[in-house]
Amino acid sequence: MLYGRDGELAAIDELLGRARAGRSAALVLRGEAGIGKSALLDHAAGAADGMRVLRGTGIESESGMPYAGLHMLLGRHLHRIDGLPYAQAEALRAALNMGGPDAESDRFLVGLAVLTLLSDLAEERPLLCLVDDAHWFDGSSAEALLFAARRLDAEPIAVVFAARDAVAPECAAPEFDAQGLPELRLRGLDENAAAGLLAERAPDLPGHVRREILAGAMGNPLALLELPGQGGHGSAYERILRSFAERIAALPEPARRLVLLVAVDDLGDAGVVVKAAERFGAAAGSPVDHLEPAERTGLLRSTREGRLEVRHPLIRTAAAREATLGERLAAHRALADAYLDRGDVCHHAWHLARSVTEPDERVATVLEKTAETERNAGGNAAVAAMYEAAAGLTPDRAERGRRLAAAARASADAGLPERAVELAARAEADLPDPLARAELTLIRASLADEQDRGRDAYRLFAETAASVAPLDLCTSGYLFFQAAAAAANAGDFTAMDGIAAEGVRLGVPNTPHLRALSRVFAGQNPTALADAGPAEGVTALRELMDAMSMCYAPRDRIRAGMWHLMIGDVRGAAEVAAELERRFRDRGAIGLLAPVLMLRSRTDLILGRHRDALTGATEGARIAADTGQHRIRVYLDTSLAQLAAIRGEEGRCLELTEEALSRGVPPSSVHAAAARSLLDLGLGRYEAALERLADVVAGPNRQGVIASLPDLVEAAVRAGAPERARDAAAWYGEWAAQTQQPWVQAIAARCTALLDPDDPDPAYSRALALHREGGTPFEQARTELLYGEWLRRSRRRNDARARLHSALEAFERLGAAPWAERARTELRAAGESLAAGRGGPARDDLAARLTPQELQVARLAATGLSNREIGAQLFLSPRTVGYHLYKAYPKLGITARTELAHLDLG
Repeated sequence: MLYGRDGELAAIDELLGRARAGRSAALVLRGEAGIGKSALLDHAAGAADGMRVLRGTGIESESGMPYAGLHMLLGRHLHRIDGLPYAQAEALRAALNMGGPDAESDRFLVGLAVLTLLSDLAEERPLLCLVDDAHWFDGSSAEALLFAARRLDAEPIAVVFAARDAVAPECAAPEFDAQGLPELRLRGLDENAAAGLLAERAPDLPGHVRREILAGAMGNPLALLELPGQGGHGSAYERILRSFAERIAALPEPARRLVLLVAVDDLGDAGVVVKAAERFGAAAGSPVDHLEPAERTGLLRSTREGRLEVRHPLIRTAAAREATLGERLAAHRALADAYLDRGDVCHHAWHLARSVTEPDERVATVLEKTAETERNAGGNAAVAAMYEAAAGLTPDRAERGRRLAAAARASADAGLPERAVELAARAEADLPDPLARAELTLIRASLADEQDRGRDAYRLFAETAASVAPLDLCTSGYLFFQAAAAAANAGDFTAMDGIAAEGVRLGVPNTPHLRALSRVFAGQNPTALADAGPAEGVTALRELMDAMSMCYAPRDRIRAGMWHLMIGDVRGAAEVAAELERRFRDRGAIGLLAPVLMLRSRTDLILGRHRDALTGATEGARIAADTGQHRIRVYLDTSLAQLAAIRGEEGRCLELTEEALSRGVPPSSVHAAAARSLLDLGLGRYEAALERLADVVAGPNRQGVIASLPDLVEAAVRAGAPERARDAAAWYGEWAAQTQQPWVQAIAARCTALLDPDDPDPAYSRALALHREGGTPFEQARTELLYGEWLRRSRRRNDARARLHSALEAFERLGAAPWAERARTELRAAGESLAAGRGGPARDDLAARLTPQELQVARLAATGLSNREIGAQLFLSPRTVGYHLYKAYPKLGITARTELAHLDLG
């Protein structure tokens, strides 16, 4: 019986009920040590009738061992890996050291493999996953399991994590970041529940002792269970540990050693523990014979899976404290030998590292070799941990710096920026070679740039570039280019020009590229029209694109796609995005998919494929959040904000732009301001739109403002201040001429028409002719609306109605409610009688009936892909794919999968 936990038990039971009913659920239990988290997990396991139960426990001493938690959690079901989609199976095999020598692992693909494997297991019967002491789970396993938990939807799966909150220095624990999952925080028992538990545990206590224990325990259930046998002083936490330590000390020596071995090992494999016990001091009889005292006293228990584990996580701490240093070192040496006999070089290396207390080059070399052997298998997070441990055992300073540098590089590749920066700073202090230190600066500065600390980034890049120029001009030139790009990202064009000029002065080999980069961003600056102008910027950008044409690295290809947009080549950008999206979905490269969806959603938006833009940006933002790509997530939010602005969804637009504006880093901050201005323009708030865009154009952070200059022109004309738009219109017109893109030239012609007080008719006619070549429906409809308004004011009502009807049809198809209402208002003014409309999508737009996720699933299913194949592409479980199809069928008016192929889903 659990006293005082009715609410918590009800939450657990509800979670199990949801899983049995086929709906996934996850929960994080948080609280101080001994508060009852483990007891609630035990209750969940006991109440899981008819469910399959998987359990794992984090172990402090092994929290750096890669994928140890997954080994523990999935150990009995690893034979099911063969049934996973190929890329997922290969990634999970590599992570768990089951692949060949060339196997490669992607940390996000491992998470998807875990999701699919859990879903497969749940097909047979509902599944319950329990993770105790999740704060000590190794980072690789925790990341994979959290990735899966966040994507659970329509599976009969429940996942419960228990993580400690540190309430005192002596029980401090690392943070377990489970962002996005619901949490339940456990408090101390109330007075009645605490008294009831103590009375059951120790009914014969004298009254004054009972009162002292109740006061000292402060509602902590484990303290109430352990303190009746304890005297003296100290916190409840310390007295609980003392209770466990005394129980351990009372065991026979062979049993004590078994408890210590289990306490310092992460897998608890009975065979390994027994093998290690045979080495860990001679004792009469088999080590198995000595288990009984430890089990009888409630310290150890054996599981059906063949593991030995402690009954409560704090027993690990007590066992380590009770043992002498020599005993702990001997336990790790024995486990290292046992794992080496098993052929598990990873666990061998970790235990060997923990068996020494001073620098030891032999052990450091073993760790380094294991890191390189396991680089593909364990992923970069594991390599970083191994190299860091090796550095800590390295006597030679330069060698220590080299290993710390390797740890920093691996941490950066693993998506652990803060850790990478810390390791790089430590390595720099030990490295005598300036070029080696320059490489570390590259890591630190690149991460600063990714985290939107552009000024820190370009200063680091530039200082290091100058310092290594006398030693290596090629390295210096590369760093100068990165410094100039970071300065541009920070919106500091003066610094960018100065950096480029310094590189040119020093004669670095990539001088033409530095000059071109400087010209690119000068060409994006409306205030620099007299000096550089768009012609120079577009020419320079094309030079850079030619220089990048032989670069095949994925991120270089994504950058090239963004450069296509910068010269107005939206179809070229769309082709790059489509090609990369197919490739990354096929490979399961989820870490690269978010930036591709950033590019794709922007091209879809320009091309008028608003439904696809919404689908891509929604998926991309979710992936970016899961993978820690915050800058990309913010950018994708601005794409979603642009769509919300077009639809007139004011609250959503404001919400989606808040973070970008608060960060103030272009181009996201500029796109956010543009989205709000477009919202104002659609709602008739012309002065607000004008002032916001004018501030952006006049400010230091204007990267990406090109696309919004036509909005500034329209806002200025509508606000009765056309003189404030003439420079912007001239700048946009010159840029349009250089791009040679019909859709851009059409918008430039519209700007000319707006600013022509006498006869805008020719400019409007030219704009519409160019629109027909380019195919940007929203912009074309805006041109037709403006033209129709002018025609009506010129008393050419028949001509006006034709243009206004065309605009209205397009706005309704795109769901652009405020713009559709403006077209209706003009039509009524032109003499037509129209009922007020909602500006929603046309009734025959089947795609509009579905959510973005349902639409993605339905489109792929229409091509003949199975649920499993669709799940692999969309990073969902097969069952969730089926759930989305189940919801889509009635909305589409069909009953069978085969009918999807005959529908127009866009």
